[in-house]
Amino acid sequence: MDSNVVNGGVSFWFAQEGFPAPREPLAGDASADVVIVGGGYTGLWTAYYLKKAAPFLRITVLEQKFCGYGASGRNGGWLYNGIAGRDRYAKLHGHEAAVRLQRAMNDTVDEVVRVAADEGVEADVHKGGVLEVACTPAQLARLKAFHALETSYGEKDRELYGARETAERIRVIDAVGSSWTPHGARIQPVKLVTGLARVVEELGVTIHESTPVTEIRPKHAVTPYGTVRASYVLRCTEGFTASLKGQKRTWLPMNSSMIATEPLSAEQWAAVGWSAGEALGDMAHAYMYAQRTADGRIALGGRGVPYRFGSRTDNDGRTQAATVEALRAILVRMFPTLARVRIEHAWSGVLGVPRDWCATVTLDRATGLGWAGGYVGSGVATANLAARTLRDLVQQDSGQSGPTDLTTLPWVGHKVRKWEPEPLRWLGVQGMYATYGAADRHEFTTPTAASSRLARVADRIAGRG
Repeated sequence: MDSNVVNGGVSFWFAQEGFPAPREPLAGDASADVVIVGGGYTGLWTAYYLKKAAPFLRITVLEQKFCGYGASGRNGGWLYNGIAGRDRYAKLHGHEAAVRLQRAMNDTVDEVVRVAADEGVEADVHKGGVLEVACTPAQLARLKAFHALETSYGEKDRELYGARETAERIRVIDAVGSSWTPHGARIQPVKLVTGLARVVEELGVTIHESTPVTEIRPKHAVTPYGTVRASYVLRCTEGFTASLKGQKRTWLPMNSSMIATEPLSAEQWAAVGWSAGEALGDMAHAYMYAQRTADGRIALGGRGVPYRFGSRTDNDGRTQAATVEALRAILVRMFPTLARVRIEHAWSGVLGVPRDWCATVTLDRATGLGWAGGYVGSGVATANLAARTLRDLVQQDSGQSGPTDLTTLPWVGHKVRKWEPEPLRWLGVQGMYATYGAADRHEFTTPTAASSRLARVADRIAGRG
């Protein structure tokens, strides 16, 4: 790895914006109507919608570092309509229930764009949709199946392109097809999370930073500085959930890593295309995701080191040199004309993965404990839908409203078993991604339309099959 690459520092997005002024930690025991654990998208959106719906509520947000320190400040900036677990929910609750969930996600993209504009949050939003490309015969077969599945869930405005049409949008070498949805936008993640934190404070929400919550129990959020008592305690901790007492095996903190290039020249962009600014993904088993940033860079991510033993999280985003080189290799494979482009920043973060890979929203009416997450990498938009759902569940429980369209979505109240104890989960995750990687390498070297059998083995390990 080039010694000039900035490695870690939380993320490139924070390097662009600078770190926000610190907020005061909790000063001692306190009380509230609602206490929210976690100052990322889920927690802040929940505070926003609850305070908008019921301005009289006393709402406190507790954040262990600072708002956006986790996935909300490190993600790829994909505001899109994907949601983890939809196919499983179709099996459990019927196809129409999953269609309702998908429509809610489609609408959520526009909801985030609307609220950001209304509240004066400038987050470099560009609604260019999402383009997912196929570069091998096996990927093309998966792409067509994926496209058909998405349209079966009501996404009738999705478009399928061949090689020529794909090249007219973006010149990914060897791309043989692509699928595009309008339900997606590029954002600058830190601008969104810091802007949202500002807005909720202006609404009267209390935010305490540098306040790690060590235990959640009914009507109590326990920290080293004191305990906040509230009728509702909402856990919005995503990939950091394992650090809470009793939650070690609830959601697995999966690692994802990113790189950002130097700004590209006009000539380089002309060679790449990408003039519509779509979010870009692929159909590999160990997929990549990328965006064209507002200042003319490419930010690209992928799995890297997928999991740290014992559900440990990273050290402020530092990334292994081998991961940086692997991500650069993906960039150059897709865009060979960028072989000499410098990588200026690399970072990593964790996302929450439930054992069945299904995102969920829950409020236990008996205890007042609620939670949302397990987004499996699709959290930028899903966090907003989850927050509005938590709002409706709290209002329903407190008698302010009845059931709503959101509280009857199939992911509400979903239960899932815990992950296996160590070393089984470490062995399983390492084996799963090693197998996915081997499947991708096999498909790039073997000209067949059939997906590698290795991928089916990895799916069974993961619990996806």
